[in-house]
Amino acid sequence: MQDILIVVDMQNDFIDGALGTKEAVAIVPYVKEKIASFEGKVLFTRDTHEENYMETQEGRNLPVPHCIRGSHGWEIREELDALRKSDAIDKVTFGSCELGGILSDLNEEENIGSITFVGLCTDICVISNVMIAKAFLPEVPVIVDAKGCAGVSVESHENALRAMEVCQVKVLR
Repeated sequence: MQDILIVVDMQNDFIDGALGTKEAVAIVPYVKEKIASFEGKVLFTRDTHEENYMETQEGRNLPVPHCIRGSHGWEIREELDALRKSDAIDKVTFGSCELGGILSDLNEEENIGSITFVGLCTDICVISNVMIAKAFLPEVPVIVDAKGCAGVSVESHENALRAMEVCQVKVLR
């Protein structure tokens, strides 16, 4: 039985760059410790946009260029990236279908005991990927460590946590 930790989009643009918040900056040490002490497999996702971001649906709805492939803002925070042992899962939208497939494959190799999420932003990419994990592996407990997450705002972070709880996700507060 293996446990999985998924570190969602802990990238410079979401921490203290184009879409950064003080709450995102504040969770970095906690996330670093969580990764370092986690006994299981750790996967990282990375929000990835191209130069044409402003021409995409997301760009029209959120007209703040961020996480442009190859830019400093796209990179995973250095002290967290140093702990990464496998390629990051680049995703072009909020949720990653590839992540669901990877989790399914890992579960076939060795049953997954739990999937824990930390990262950014609780109310957009964390919740999206949590629901993908629930859809791909409905019998595996999914956990969100709220101390290792931050949202676009404190209010939307809390709303997302409550929504996930309703969907039978265990939220550690």
